[in-house]
Amino acid sequence: MDLRDLRYFETIADLQHVGRAAERLHRTQPALTSSIRRLEEDCGTPLFERAGRGIRLTAAGRVLLKWAQRVRFDMEDAKREIAAMGNGLAGHVRVGIVPTAAQFLLPAAARQLLQEAPDVTLRTVVGLVDALKPLLRQGELDLVVGTETQAEEGIASRVVAEDAIVVAASARHELFRGPVALKDLTKYRWALQPPGAPARDWLDHTFDRRRLTRPQVQVESTMLLMLPTLIMQTGLLSFISRHHLGLKGGRSGLKEVPLKETTMVRRLVVTYREQAYLSAATQRLIDLLMAQHASSSHVLSAE
Repeated sequence: MDLRDLRYFETIADLQHVGRAAERLHRTQPALTSSIRRLEEDCGTPLFERAGRGIRLTAAGRVLLKWAQRVRFDMEDAKREIAAMGNGLAGHVRVGIVPTAAQFLLPAAARQLLQEAPDVTLRTVVGLVDALKPLLRQGELDLVVGTETQAEEGIASRVVAEDAIVVAASARHELFRGPVALKDLTKYRWALQPPGAPARDWLDHTFDRRRLTRPQVQVESTMLLMLPTLIMQTGLLSFISRHHLGLKGGRSGLKEVPLKETTMVRRLVVTYREQAYLSAATQRLIDLLMAQHASSSHVLSAE
C-alpha cells in the first residue's frame, strides 16, 4: 500500500465526502477516487459505502482506518525520534490541558522544564477533556492533562493530582450568617457550566437524589476561569475548585459553603498513547507534573 493513498484515505474517512476531501487535500476528485480504488484492490473488499449524499466506512474500512492511523503515527514518531537523537532535552512538546490545571498545575512544571532545557518549545491546547482526547488519539497532541475517564485501549494514564470541587460564593454572601443545609442553596441563583459538563451534571444529580429543585442558573458559561471573578462580582453561587479559594494568599474574596453533599473529589491524570514515541522533553514534563503531585498537599481542579 502507498503511504500517500493511506493519508488520502484518512481524510476521506474523516470528512465522509470525496469532494470535501479533494478541497482539503488540494487534489482532484478523480485522483482521490483512483487512490481509494487502489486500496480496495489491495484489500480485496470495498472500503466505503453510500450514505445519503456522502459516504461512510464499511467494516473493512474501519479496520483499515485504525491501521492507517497507526502507520502514520509510527512514521511521524520515527521522524521525531531520529531528529531528537543527540539533542537531549530539546524539541517540541504538544500538551492538551483542562483550564484549571493550565492555571495552577502547568506553569510550575513548565518553568522547571524550560530552566532545565531552554531550547524546548511548548504548544498548549486548553479545553475540556472530551475535546482533547480525540486530538490525542489522532496524534495531534503528545499528552493530555485532564479528568480521569474510563480506560481506553492503547491509552496510558498516570494520576498527577486530586481536587475537591465545592460550592463557593463571595465571603460577604448572606449564606455565611448561620448554619447552611443543602436545601438552603435552592433559594439562590448560580453561575455554572452548561449541562453535560461533568461537574454540572454531578451537582444537578446531587439535588435530584435529595428530591430538591436543581440550582437556578442565571449565568451559564463554558469559560471556567471566569467563574471565580464572576461570583465575586455578582453574588451568585458557583461550583469551582477549592484551589481558587486560596488565590492571592487566601485573599480571593471567595469562601466555600461547607457541605459534604456538595464536595466532589476527582482525579486529574496525564494520558498519552501507549505506543507513541515520547521525547525526552515530553517524558521530563510528565515527571515534573508527577513530582508536583507527590510533593504538594494541594488538590487541583479536574474539569
